Amino acid sequence: MKKKICSFCASLALLLAIIQFSHGQELFQLNSTGLDEETITPHYQFEYIPDFTYEQVEQRIKAMETSMPFELNERIFAFINYFAVRNRDYTKMVLQRMDTYFPMFEEMLSAHDMPDDVKFLAIIESGLNPKAKSRVGAMGLWQFMPATGRMYNMHTNMDIDDRMDPEMSTEAAAKYLKSLYRMFNDWEVALAAYNCGPGNVRKAIRRSGGKSKFWDLYNYLPRETRSYIPQFQAMMYLIRHAEEHNFVLEEPSYPIAFEKINFNQELDLEELANLTGICIEDIEYLNPSIQHRLVPASNKNMAIRVPKSKVEYITENKEHFASAVKLTTERAIDLRLASNQSAVRAVAQANAEVSTGERTRVTYKVKSGDVLGKIAQNHGTTVTNIKAWNNLSNNNIRIGQTLYIYTKNGSFDNSIAANNSSSENPKVYTVQPGDSLWLISKKLSGISVEQIKRLNNLNTNQIKPGQKLIIG
Repeated sequence: MKKKICSFCASLALLLAIIQFSHGQELFQLNSTGLDEETITPHYQFEYIPDFTYEQVEQRIKAMETSMPFELNERIFAFINYFAVRNRDYTKMVLQRMDTYFPMFEEMLSAHDMPDDVKFLAIIESGLNPKAKSRVGAMGLWQFMPATGRMYNMHTNMDIDDRMDPEMSTEAAAKYLKSLYRMFNDWEVALAAYNCGPGNVRKAIRRSGGKSKFWDLYNYLPRETRSYIPQFQAMMYLIRHAEEHNFVLEEPSYPIAFEKINFNQELDLEELANLTGICIEDIEYLNPSIQHRLVPASNKNMAIRVPKSKVEYITENKEHFASAVKLTTERAIDLRLASNQSAVRAVAQANAEVSTGERTRVTYKVKSGDVLGKIAQNHGTTVTNIKAWNNLSNNNIRIGQTLYIYTKNGSFDNSIAANNSSSENPKVYTVQPGDSLWLISKKLSGISVEQIKRLNNLNTNQIKPGQKLIIG
């Protein structure tokens, strides 16, 4: 009996040692029918968020090999917190899309003799969504406005929008950014000009007394641009150190290998899909600039991306397909109508729950740290509804943006009040995951980082989730 107890204790100690050793993202499970024949397989804790300090991040950044070096500060650290903790879903989303677009970005930037790290800018612009549309009408991976797009030979009609073509828009972005760099001779300032326009940057330089570095111009730039560069730098860090922050993709996505084929005629893409056995959704995915599953006569010379597995079959039979896939006037009308009706149905479904007798429209101004999911939860509605009510094509929102929301009682939760530890003591704030002193000071307008530190006898800027802070 004593031997059995000793054997059990030894096995238990071994199991505890394994679990203790595997603290972090990769835990281990024992798969066995008995303790003497176990096999160990990795079990990933996808929701585990590792702790990290300012000093740890600072050391990692100093060791980074980057074509656009930067130094950590509180503003950048706040956005690292945001993307690593509070909005992990966004970071996971762009990690899933990276393999689709980054190789092409890298090739294009290299061809234009530009820093490789410029590729991270598309994450901030569009979340690597080629169909992203801003509230002011900018489109695509690199968010070109119609006029700027035309400057770089990207044209738009009711069926084709070249700004959503990944390759065309990336080449245009490279050319535009390179011209901005020649203008300001500094990549951070060039990226800022990409966001707010070179005129606003020149104005900031004049107001600063002729300074030429981004952080010297910071206080003179538009509010949105002040956040733009720190977000870009936060992503430069996080993508390089995704593993340290436990960004392990549960379902990795794989790009569709493709080649281009030029049919030199107007096309009915649904018929092409039917004839070749290609999923129509794959054709749409590979050709995001095509709006209604058709290529009109005005764009008949454009090349169509098709899955590589079908290229040989299509090439061999292209002449036979020509007549069958030719777009007719009647068919074009049907395809456009079907596409528009689909969009209308989606909006109608999202608006179905809105009743003027039961709900009231409120106006909400987007604040720093807001995401659509959080706003929807606070208002008792869904992200789909908010996007439909505000004609949003993606989840991107900006500080200061006005959102119209229909609520049951015409009111909404105050995010700061919700974060307070007690409704009886509104001057105590409970630190949330992802918070930094700088981010809290921005939430609680009227109190600075130094005031928070004095009120709480803090010698450093380090805080932890759950910590209670006196704020007044």
